[in-house]
Amino acid sequence: MSMHPSLKSASKVKTRRNVLKRFERVEVLKAAGKWKEGDRGRGLPKTKPPV
Repeated sequence: MSMHPSLKSASKVKTRRNVLKRFERVEVLKAAGKWKEGDRGRGLPKTKPPV
């Protein structure tokens, strides 16, 4: 039985996500200098994914 074509190309295509997980947003904020140790991880400002 062969694999469906939509499943074959899924591993080859890397799409850029427009929504970051919380730990990724904290990393972006740390790089921008807007995060201090001890800050809460809830209610974070929106951030753009790094290019």
